[in-house]
Amino acid sequence: MSDDQSPQGEEGRTRCGFVALVGAPNAGKSTLVNQLVGTKVSIVSHKVQTTRALVRGLVIENGAQIVFVDTPGIFPPKRRLDRAMVSTAWSGATDADVIALLIDARKGLDEGNLAILDKLAEAPRRKILLLNKIDTVRRESLLAVAQEAAARVGFDRVFMISALTGDGVRDVVAYLADEMPAGPWLYPADDVSDLPLRVLAAEITREKLFARLHDELPYASTVETEKWETRKDGSVRIEQTIYVERETQKRIVIGKGGQTVKQISTEARKEISEIIEAEAHLFLFVKVRENWADDPERYREMGLDFPKA
Repeated sequence: MSDDQSPQGEEGRTRCGFVALVGAPNAGKSTLVNQLVGTKVSIVSHKVQTTRALVRGLVIENGAQIVFVDTPGIFPPKRRLDRAMVSTAWSGATDADVIALLIDARKGLDEGNLAILDKLAEAPRRKILLLNKIDTVRRESLLAVAQEAAARVGFDRVFMISALTGDGVRDVVAYLADEMPAGPWLYPADDVSDLPLRVLAAEITREKLFARLHDELPYASTVETEKWETRKDGSVRIEQTIYVERETQKRIVIGKGGQTVKQISTEARKEISEIIEAEAHLFLFVKVRENWADDPERYREMGLDFPKA
């Protein structure tokens, strides 16, 4: 975030707009949003399709409030949850002032990215291309990918960046600040996200769940914050439930002697405490909720529209 927190930029007026970050799973969208904002607002995992709903990160630059929308990865959907995530990603793109397509430079224009480019070409919005992970690819390859992508979609600008290190990211922010439409800010200047803390806390626990269990529990799990109580000493008592679909999955999450869920809780509690800047007392419960991925209420909890069969 810029040090310029004043509500007016060089032209003496405020600007505010939405930038939708779209791309294939694991392109680095969540890492980029966290880099842009300067703190964690979106969870990161080596697993694809980690982001399930729209996460908005807020950046202020030269009098402009830029609302970066981290969308779920776009891929050929197979399950109901997949369809909801992909639909949410495209709706986030069509509602934005600028669409920023993030491509993993190592993968180049593979089948998934080509399909996204074809659909993006039809979107009546300003579009920019962000080639990510540039430190892992030779310059000649980067230029070839950029040229072919630009030939398919009329991008207004192309940027070479590293979401992980921040290389090139400031140039993106400076450009977008000038492109935001005139208007009042939609969020307070000190906000970094529109995500409620209880939701962010649940997302952090889900991130630790994915990291700890790897391929043992792919996507048949969700986390909900059931209780958030601020105590007199300033600490927070948080109760969360990890929902899985089968009893066998519950045993995996709990682990032998409860060790797995204890490790997940320890890692999540530490990060939650850092974010809320207070001591967090985290209590995790694991419950079986069969076919939760077909329950409309769960989709509402995640901020997704429930797709019909």
